Amino acid sequence: MSKIGSEPELRDFDDYDTLSGEKKRVVWGVIIVGILIGCAFFAASKIYTDKGDVIQIHDDITNVPLSKSIL
Repeated sequence: MSKIGSEPELRDFDDYDTLSGEKKRVVWGVIIVGILIGCAFFAASKIYTDKGDVIQIHDDITNVPLSKSIL
């Protein structure tokens, strides 16, 4: 047990070297939910892409109105 006012030490924690019980289930639950959400976004991006719906952008500047030459 640690003294009052001292820094906590790793040996004072019950699950320092291993996760067990409720904490282990929470960690695995977060990992699985993250993978499922990632799969859902990946599937949605593959299903709902429509290349015909893209707006064409032309980056050519031909004439800038009201511009003056700096030279």
